Amino acid sequence: MSDIPLRSSVMPSDPPADVAGPAPLLVDARSLAALLGVSLRTIRALDAGGKLPRPIRLTRGCVRWKLSEIHDWINAGAPDRATWARIRAARS
Repeated sequence: MSDIPLRSSVMPSDPPADVAGPAPLLVDARSLAALLGVSLRTIRALDAGGKLPRPIRLTRGCVRWKLSEIHDWINAGAPDRATWARIRAARS
C-alpha cells in the first residue's frame, strides 16, 4: 500500500491560507448558532423568547445580527433582550 493519504485536508474550494477576507459585520442564524455553540433551533427559540439582541431584518426572509453587538452582549453576560436594550441605552 501507498503512504499517500486518501483525502487531503485542504479541499480545492478552500481559499489560500494567506488570503483572508474582511470579517463579516452581520451574521445569520446558522452562523450565530455556530458562534454560540448551540443549534439553529435553539437560536430560533432564543430569538422568539426575547433572549437574544434584536436582529436586523434586511428583508422579510433575511434576518441578521450585528457581530459586534453579539460580542458586546456576551461580554455583558448575555442578558435578555429588554435588559440588553436598557444597558445599551445607558451607554449612549
